[in-house]
Amino acid sequence: MSSVHDTTIEKPLSLCHLLDPNVLANPYPLYERLRRCDPVYWDPFLHVFVVTRYQDVLHVLHKFSAQRTPTPEQLTAMGLSALNPISQVMVRQMLFLDAPAHTRLRALASAAFTPIRVQRLRSHIQKITDGLIDAVAPNGHMDIMADLAVPLPAAVTAEMLGLPVEDRQQLKEWSADFAEMLGNFQHNPGRAMRVLSSVEQMTRYLRDAIRRQDERCRNGLIGAFLSAEQNDARFTEEEVIANTIITMVGGQETTTNMIGNGMLTLFRNPEALEQLRGNPSLIPSAVEEILRYESPSQHTARVAQAHCELGGKLIREKQAVVAVMAAGNRDPERFPAPDRFDIGRKDNQHLAFGWAAHFCFGAALARVEGQVAFETILRRLLNMKVETTVLEWRHNLGLRGLVRLPISFDMLETVRPLTRTLGASRCH
Repeated sequence: MSSVHDTTIEKPLSLCHLLDPNVLANPYPLYERLRRCDPVYWDPFLHVFVVTRYQDVLHVLHKFSAQRTPTPEQLTAMGLSALNPISQVMVRQMLFLDAPAHTRLRALASAAFTPIRVQRLRSHIQKITDGLIDAVAPNGHMDIMADLAVPLPAAVTAEMLGLPVEDRQQLKEWSADFAEMLGNFQHNPGRAMRVLSSVEQMTRYLRDAIRRQDERCRNGLIGAFLSAEQNDARFTEEEVIANTIITMVGGQETTTNMIGNGMLTLFRNPEALEQLRGNPSLIPSAVEEILRYESPSQHTARVAQAHCELGGKLIREKQAVVAVMAAGNRDPERFPAPDRFDIGRKDNQHLAFGWAAHFCFGAALARVEGQVAFETILRRLLNMKVETTVLEWRHNLGLRGLVRLPISFDMLETVRPLTRTLGASRCH
């Protein structure tokens, strides 16, 4: 639900319209227009194909190449050697690799990131969430983003990785900088040097953390990465650093946005909010519908591996394609009444976590964090009201999330003593 007018209706089709704050606030009319008018669209401003139908997005995610990051050698040839430290990290990340390199790294990561590890974290995620709610309860108001959606995944991700929780704010700032490259396609030279600095600082920090593994907690994901082995294959130190960075970014950025987007959607759909409050067993289904309806990750890029036809269009080898998962998630050919928020929706195979080989291996953890956050808010806070009429969305065009979501509330249960959860690094 949104009252934002579609300001693109009289303008040429392009994803560039996302640069308009009004369109960014409600991109779904733009996606619908693209899907209806030209579902495999050559965007003359971005020089990429834009794919918006569910089945076509699925095909691109499954068949097209994720290996789209310029190598250090290519950057040097373009006169951009200053950015080589960024490339040296990204070319080792699973997100930007194809088989067989992706297969090897994915198998190692899966061995380290097991469902058992995620389930062990659930009770601790609950303690962190309760502690964050306890901290704001006496005030009768909070910012969903700053007081819960940001610190919860920041603390969980730090502990999961085996890093000091007191470093979570710095880790969050680095993650947000790195996410600039994952979600945006606009040229932003003013941010390039900040991203470069953050990557260099993260790399040094993680290299030091690896050196300390004998002295610190070995049960975190970094320790698991270091010890993981599949068919006599192991991570190199550079691969551990690169894939820790992408895990850290994914673990924070998308989960933060999912919680914020989800609460805003529930406020805009009060009947669904009250239905969840009365029947918490629907929360897992509601999380899936939130992921479909307001996808934290809106689009991703791929590259054609060979000449091919899609939607009646010839896509040439090495041409770039932007697969708009958020548009596929609103495709009426796949989801009945796609613009209706339905927490009981059946057959909800959304694309929010990607698909096939590159399906997000942290999806289980994100789901648990979302389930715990929504259940705790609805159980403990009553008479919630949004305290602003103007919503500010992050300027990241692909990672959809709010800057602030201030609310007022009454407590539904007595305030317990603040749970000690955010003080020091712990092993899980």
